[in-house]
Amino acid sequence: MSIYLIMPNGNRHGWGICGKYLLKALSSLVETRYVTQAFSLNDIEDELDFHFLRSKLVSQEEAAQLSQPPHGTVDHPVLQAIVNHSLEPWLLKIKGRPNVGYTFFETDMLKPEYIQNGQRNFDLIVAGSRWCETVLRNHGLTKVTTVIQGIDPQLFNPCHSGKTLFQDRFVIFSGGKFELRKGQDLVIRAVKVLQERHPDVMLINAWFNAWSQSLATMTSSPYITFKLDSNDYMQLIQTALQANGVDGNRVITLLPRPNAQMAKIYKNTDIGLFPNRCEGGTNLVLMEYMACGKPVIASNSSGHRDILTDRNAIVLKRLRPMNIHSAEGRYTWDDPDLEEIIEQLEWAYRNREQLKPIGAAAGADLSGHTWQKSGEAFYHLLNGAGNPNSQAGHPGRSIHGDYCQ
Repeated sequence: MSIYLIMPNGNRHGWGICGKYLLKALSSLVETRYVTQAFSLNDIEDELDFHFLRSKLVSQEEAAQLSQPPHGTVDHPVLQAIVNHSLEPWLLKIKGRPNVGYTFFETDMLKPEYIQNGQRNFDLIVAGSRWCETVLRNHGLTKVTTVIQGIDPQLFNPCHSGKTLFQDRFVIFSGGKFELRKGQDLVIRAVKVLQERHPDVMLINAWFNAWSQSLATMTSSPYITFKLDSNDYMQLIQTALQANGVDGNRVITLLPRPNAQMAKIYKNTDIGLFPNRCEGGTNLVLMEYMACGKPVIASNSSGHRDILTDRNAIVLKRLRPMNIHSAEGRYTWDDPDLEEIIEQLEWAYRNREQLKPIGAAAGADLSGHTWQKSGEAFYHLLNGAGNPNSQAGHPGRSIHGDYCQ
């Protein structure tokens, strides 16, 4: 048996990271044929990964044949990305045996035609979180299950997780592309308060967002002033921080970098702040941060709930509905309470020793959520071993050994 994996590539966005690691995991289990857009070493940014991905590509002849309409059927399982809530295949409208789609989206409102797309295009739809699966089921889809993303334990692990830099500072990390959904407006307001109270509070942010439409959503924030008036990302963020009272001398704003370089950054911070309003997946940045044995303050919302517990995180529970109006209609996110965020940050600042067992629990729990386990879950589903109505699609929470031994 062979499997066709049809997913985007790239080393600085979630879909590219997901595709790379699922290819690695599935290739260790079965012959896997990779179908993606053209890429170069500059896109992958790692020679080993580049040559591995290239070695799994379908031949040019087969790629041309698959791309020519009308697209037919391949006599093998196909796993393909669904990159938005329209439930259309990302790249090719081909039929596998079976044809499985993997999706993440952040709306609880789906048009009837989108549901019809899902029924027509896929034998099974796999969601990136139980929240996402529930939305699909609530709209009438029954052939759905969940497989959550993983982490690379070679990169993101709790070994040597203590800070070696900024040891005289209390360092808050915030990640995810700068947009209303990710909640960086709440981060800015909370950091302002903490910086006013404590001179050693510092923020490291990894907020790069290349999509202006997504950036523009922050102009509707009820918490900060934000104007999309520059094409220079660094200038845009610096202006936003300054306009909202954050001390720029105590901020490091990161430009995009290869995923593998993030572990060093995570480990040189004290706490991660993730007041995200909606996550269709489990928030890969959150998972990787926690896997490094670092504590987080995070919203008990949507996909986060598949990862967070009262033992492995400081969970934000005071959430209010936030109605979002779009061209397609109205949907609802969870808006964390600003005062609760400030209270929990202040507690973390004053109780740093008590953060250590929270971080240790996070590292232990996330060690059970690897990309290899995600790949194994997909392998069983593609083989027909997984029943969509069972828990077969849910990787377990087994605890691995101490990476530092």
